[in-house]
Amino acid sequence: MSKQFYISAIGTDSGKSLASAILCRHLNAAYYKPIQSGPDHDSTQIHKWLNGNVEILPEAYKLTQPMSPHIAAEKDGLEITEKDLSLPKYDGNLVVESAGGLMVPINTKGLIMADLAKMWKLPVILVINHYLGAINHSLLSLEYCNTHDIEVAGIIFNGTDNLGNEGIILWHYPLPIILRIPQLEQIDETAIDNLAKEVKL
Repeated sequence: MSKQFYISAIGTDSGKSLASAILCRHLNAAYYKPIQSGPDHDSTQIHKWLNGNVEILPEAYKLTQPMSPHIAAEKDGLEITEKDLSLPKYDGNLVVESAGGLMVPINTKGLIMADLAKMWKLPVILVINHYLGAINHSLLSLEYCNTHDIEVAGIIFNGTDNLGNEGIILWHYPLPIILRIPQLEQIDETAIDNLAKEVKL
């Protein structure tokens, strides 16, 4: 049976794309980002990091503005609805990357990024980076999943924890740690290959 996961995070720039690249390498998985906001495409970055050795499934939406999807879509004259979004039929392992965190709005009718994980029945892998406020954002994200019947496969911690975040988060939600990503001086295929070997999944 194939392994398919939904990669979310506690906020913007938490390291979802890097985590997705590492998981693609570990699982020999294809990559899919349903909604891309802005000109800097994460699929392009992942293709570059993995030296082209990854199958990229085309985005459902490429929005031009680097904003929350509901606003970016509006500026492009679009409204994204639930019926417009479906998980591509793919038999192999698949890594699906969210645009932003779980509560990021997709439209103004209540559809949010967490709904995609639930609609598609994909377990979430939550990327948590370390900053003042990360505990609150992490526990709120995990509580949302818990109360909305969204499976969480585990956590990826990104960066150095100088604030004691990890211990208290895991005390509340003792989930598997899939990977700890250290502070990287350079992100390239070698670094990703090395981290892919450490993934516990």
